[in-house]
Amino acid sequence: MGSLFRSEEVCLAQLFLQSASAYSCISELGERGLLEFRDLNPKVSPFQRRFVGEVRRCEEMEKTFTFLQQELRGAGRVPGPCSESPRAPAAREALRVQEQSEQLAQELREVTRNRASLRGRLRDLRQYLHVLREGQRFTSLPAPLGSPPRPRALSEREPILDPSLHQHLERKINFVTGVIHPWRVTAFERLLWRACRGYLVASFVEMPEPMEDPASGESITWVIFLISYWGEQIGQKIRKISDCFHCQVYPYPESEASRTDTITGLHSQIQDLSVVLEETEQYLAQVLDKVALALPTWRVQVQKMKAIYLVLNQCSFDVTEKCLIAEVWCPVQDLTQVQDALRQGSYQSGSSVECFVQRVPTSESPPTLIRTNKFTAGFQSIVDAYGVASYQEVNPAPYAIITFPFIFAIMFGDVGHGLLMFLFALWMVLYEDSPRLRQGTNEIWLTFFEGRYLILLMGAFSIYTGFIYNECFSKATTIFPSAWSVATMANHSSWSSAYLATHRSLTLDPNVTGVFQGPYPFGIDPIWSLATNHLNFLNSFKMKMSVVLGIVHMGFGVVLGVFNHVHFQQRHRLVLEFLPEMIFLLALFGYLVFLIFYKWIKFSAADSLVAPSILIHFINMFLFTSNAENLPLYPGQVPVQTVLVVLALASVPVLLLGTPLYQWCRQRAPRMPVSMGEQEPLLEGQEAGNSVNATKEDVESGGHNPDAKHLDFAEIFMHQAIHTIEYCLGCVSNTASYLRLWALSLAHAQLSEVLWTMVMRNGFVRLSYVGGVVLVPVFAAFAVLTVAILLVMEGLSAFLHALRLHWVEFQNKFYVGAGYKLCPFAFAPDTWE
Repeated sequence: MGSLFRSEEVCLAQLFLQSASAYSCISELGERGLLEFRDLNPKVSPFQRRFVGEVRRCEEMEKTFTFLQQELRGAGRVPGPCSESPRAPAAREALRVQEQSEQLAQELREVTRNRASLRGRLRDLRQYLHVLREGQRFTSLPAPLGSPPRPRALSEREPILDPSLHQHLERKINFVTGVIHPWRVTAFERLLWRACRGYLVASFVEMPEPMEDPASGESITWVIFLISYWGEQIGQKIRKISDCFHCQVYPYPESEASRTDTITGLHSQIQDLSVVLEETEQYLAQVLDKVALALPTWRVQVQKMKAIYLVLNQCSFDVTEKCLIAEVWCPVQDLTQVQDALRQGSYQSGSSVECFVQRVPTSESPPTLIRTNKFTAGFQSIVDAYGVASYQEVNPAPYAIITFPFIFAIMFGDVGHGLLMFLFALWMVLYEDSPRLRQGTNEIWLTFFEGRYLILLMGAFSIYTGFIYNECFSKATTIFPSAWSVATMANHSSWSSAYLATHRSLTLDPNVTGVFQGPYPFGIDPIWSLATNHLNFLNSFKMKMSVVLGIVHMGFGVVLGVFNHVHFQQRHRLVLEFLPEMIFLLALFGYLVFLIFYKWIKFSAADSLVAPSILIHFINMFLFTSNAENLPLYPGQVPVQTVLVVLALASVPVLLLGTPLYQWCRQRAPRMPVSMGEQEPLLEGQEAGNSVNATKEDVESGGHNPDAKHLDFAEIFMHQAIHTIEYCLGCVSNTASYLRLWALSLAHAQLSEVLWTMVMRNGFVRLSYVGGVVLVPVFAAFAVLTVAILLVMEGLSAFLHALRLHWVEFQNKFYVGAGYKLCPFAFAPDTWE
C-alpha cells in the first residue's frame, strides 16, 4: 500500500486502436478497470457520433429485456443476478443474442395473447353457464302444491313463468340476462326502475364462485341478473342501461329444452378450452424458463457492449492511419498491464496489427488515485468526504487510522462501553462475507457495516482510555492497591469520635508520612471515585490533557506540510512558511505544553498548595507583566516569556511577506534555463505537476510557457495574507477547540454515572427476594438506556467531534483537498446487478 501515503503517479497516454480490434481492446480494458477515458469529441452531438447505430441497437435490446423482465415478474418470477460476469459479446454473438431475445419476446407476446383470449373465452362460458343455471331456477321451478294462486311473481325465488299465469298473459314475456360488477348493482337496479317505470321484474343473485375481473385482474364475486319485461321498447332501454353499466349480457333461450341443450354444449366447450388452456400454460412456463435462464447473462453482455460503444464514441478517428485514438489517464505502474490488455484484445479479434499505448506530456493536473483495501477504505472515505486529495498531495488517511480512533476514545473513554462497541464491530468483521450483512437495504446499517474496522479500533482505543480514566460503566476498578492510605491518616491524625461525627467529609493530607505512597501504577487511583472533589480533579487533568494532545496534533499537521514542500520542489516554503509557522506555534502554545509538564514534574502532592497558576502566567506572558502573588515556576521566567512572544510576533511578518516577495523577485529576475532534473518550484496557487506530465518547454522555462501571463502580485499577497490571518487566529481558536475533548469526556462520564445512580442502583436497594426480582427489569432498562443513549447517541456525538477536529484543526495545516478521483472504465459486478 505504498500509494496510501501519497496518490499514485498518473500520466496522460494515447491509445492507438485498429478499427478491427478496437472493440475487443476496450472490452479487455473494461474487464481490468485500469484507465479513465477522456472525451475527444466534446462538441459533437451524441446522435452524430461514429457508433451511434450500435448504441441504439443496444438500447433496443434493453427495451426487449425490459419487456421480458416484466413478463417474468408478472408470472411471479424474479430474475436473479448473474452468477458469473460474462465478457462482452462479439459482433456475431451480439446478433445471435438479439435474434434469440426478439424471438422469445415474440413467442411470449403470442402465447400471452392466446392465453388471455382463452381465459376470456373460458370466463365468458362459465359466466354464461352460471347465468343459465340460475335462470333455470327462476323460470322453470314448479309451483308448490296447495299454494294459493298469485297474480305476479313478487319473490326472487318464485317462478316468473308460472303455468297458471300463461293463460292470463296476452303478450309474450322476454328476458335479459347477464352479469354485473357487485359495486354497480344498487345503481343499476335503481336506474332500471326509474327508466322502465316498473314494467319489468328484476332478480339479482351472486355467482357461486369468484372469477377474475378482466379490467383490474382481481378475483371478485360477480352478480347474475335476470330481467323479465313486456314490450320491445322496454327491452331496448334495458339493453342500453346494461351497456352503460358495462354488464356482460348473454342470450337466454326461450324453451327449457333449448336451455338444457345449451348447458350441455357449454359443458363440453368448457372442458375443451380447459385442456387447451392447460397446454398453453405449460408452453408459456417453458418459454419463461428459457427467459429466466438467459436474461441475466444477456443483460450483462448488452450493458457491457453499450458501455464499450459509448467509450468508442469518445475516441477520435484518424482517417490517414485508419485507426481510433483515445486519450486516457493511466497509473504509471499499470502501463505494462495496459499494453498486455491491448495485445490480448488484438489477439482475440484476429487482427494482425497490434494496438499500443504511448505516454503524452501535459501540464494538466492528473486525477488522484489512492488504492485502498477493506481496512483502509473506511478511513479514506472520511478524508474524501472533506475533499479529494490534490495530485500527489500528502494523504491524511494513514495517520487518521491512529489519531481518529484515539481522539474518539478520549471523549468516549469507558471500559464497558468500549468493550460493547468492540464486540459489535468484531462480530461484523468476523461475518463480513455473509450475504445477509452485505446486501442489506437499510442505509444506516450499511453505513455501520462499511465502517466496521473503524468502529473496531474506536472500541479498542476506548477500552484503553477507559483503563486510563479507571471507569467501567462509570464505576472505578481496583486493579492495583490504592496509593492513598486512610488507616495511616487515621492513626497519625487528631481524628476523634466527635470530629468524625461532625465532619462527613475527611481530608487526606499527603504531608503526613505514609498517607500518599506515590503515583498509581496505571491510570487514575480508584480512591478518587469516593472523593467529593473528584470532578475538580478530573477537570484539571482532562483540560490539560486536551491542550497537550491538541497542540501535538496541530504541530504534527504542520510538520506534514514539509513533505508537500519537498515533493513539489517548493523548498523556499520551508524557510518562508514552515519555519515561521512552527516558531509561532511552539513559542506560544508549545511553551504552554512545557509549563504543564514542568508543573507536573516540579510540584508533587505534598507541595501542591503553593503551586502557581499556569493560566495566569500565560496571560501575563502576552501582557509582558508579572504577578507578585503568582510565584514564578522557574528563575528567569519573565525574560524567557518575553523572548518567546517577540519571536512569535516576528514570525508573522515573515509568514505574511516572505512568499509574495520571493515570487516578485523571481518574476523580475532573468530566466535561466535549467536541466531536466532541476525543475524550479511552482508559484503559490499553481497546481503542482509531475515531471512525467510536463513538456520539455515547460521544464526548461521553470514550469511556465514563454507566453504565460505573470501572476498578479496583489493576488499573491492577498492569498498569503488570508493564509497568515487564518493560521495565526486558527492557532488560538483551534487550541480552544480541542477543549471539546475535555468537555465531552466529562459529559460522557457524568451521564454514565447518572444512569447508574438513577437506574441501576435502585435494583440494589433491597437485598431480599423482592429486590432480586426488581433487579431484572431494572437491569433491562439500564441495558437499553446504555445502548440507546451512551453507545449510540454519545458515540455519534464523539464521532462527529473527532471528525471536526481532523477536518478543521488538523487537515487545514497541510491538506488542500482540491483534487478529483480517478474513475477508471471498469465493468463492476455491482453495476450490472
